[in-house]
Amino acid sequence: MNIKAIITGSTGMVGEGVLHECLLHRDVESVLVINRRPCNVQHPKLKEILHRDFTDFSAIKSELTGYNAGYFCMGVSSIGMNEKTYRHLTYDLTLALARTLAELNPDMTMCYVSGAGTDSSETGRVMWARVKGKTENDLLRLPVRRAYMFRPAFIQPTKGLKNTHTFYRALTPLFPLGKLLFPQYLLTLREIGLAMINSVAKGYDKQVLEVRDIARLARQ
Repeated sequence: MNIKAIITGSTGMVGEGVLHECLLHRDVESVLVINRRPCNVQHPKLKEILHRDFTDFSAIKSELTGYNAGYFCMGVSSIGMNEKTYRHLTYDLTLALARTLAELNPDMTMCYVSGAGTDSSETGRVMWARVKGKTENDLLRLPVRRAYMFRPAFIQPTKGLKNTHTFYRALTPLFPLGKLLFPQYLLTLREIGLAMINSVAKGYDKQVLEVRDIARLARQ
């Protein structure tokens, strides 16, 4: 299956890793990244659109058709942020693009990176988990071919990529042992990218993927 993917968040750690795997993978025909600032990656498969207003995609709507994969990797930390602001940056911006893509590409498979501990009930005490839960739930309601919610915990970075969080870079030497002892908590960034690619061609029997599900889908 030839995959034509749209990726958000490619200037961040997860999005950069997913983009890296897509550019390497033989089943991925083309990739469009939508960013506020350049990702500084050059590749024959890659096209980049710089777009400032992530609440309104009408100006670039004509360039968003013909894609069968949407990988939503854009995210911010909730530390020091009130719920209104965090909801805007997490929920509003994600759904603005997702709804546009669902309208233009109903045969699309969407993958959204939330995180372990996301609250599907939307009623828990943890603010970020509630907001992520609502984002997941509303993405799952969109009229697209498939939608998968990815809930990674600790992520082993891909060597050589430039947007690795300092926290994960510091833990890199411990990941091989940690993955052996605690496989239910650790994933490689490569596994996340491969799982997203495999979700389009092969599908999965769950729509909400915890760490073990992501690892299993990456191996399919």
